[in-house]
Amino acid sequence: MIGLLQRVSQASVEVDAQIIATIDTGLLVLIGVEKADTQAQANRLLERLLGYRVFPDAAGRMNLSLTDIQGGLLLVPQFTLPADTDKGRRPSFSSAASPELGQALFHHLLEQARAAHAIVAAGRFGADMQVHLINDGPVTFWLQT
Repeated sequence: MIGLLQRVSQASVEVDAQIIATIDTGLLVLIGVEKADTQAQANRLLERLLGYRVFPDAAGRMNLSLTDIQGGLLLVPQFTLPADTDKGRRPSFSSAASPELGQALFHHLLEQARAAHAIVAAGRFGADMQVHLINDGPVTFWLQT
């Protein structure tokens, strides 16, 4: 499972000209699900997202986690993340999970996140979404479990 996390000062998701999710300071995480992914990998990704130290402490060093600052977590499903781009000019999605598995694992991750963290929002699986963000830093990391 892949999480492309971005530290944001604000982020939102829009579907059909309606804002469906929004957070202030926190993490916007694009989620990609691969064929072999399991709930255990989703749980491990969530553990890393909540504990990854990407927010500045009083000295300005990235030493605080999302949990430490009690920031928002915005999870957005993105099936293009597992694409194979090694050859040619067109991505291959052969390593991506089926839509059914992708949706099941994304929703599992979302449920676990809501149980573990106070501020959680989400994009809509399978929807055409417009994602708006103010990337703080910018700070962006690729996490894979």
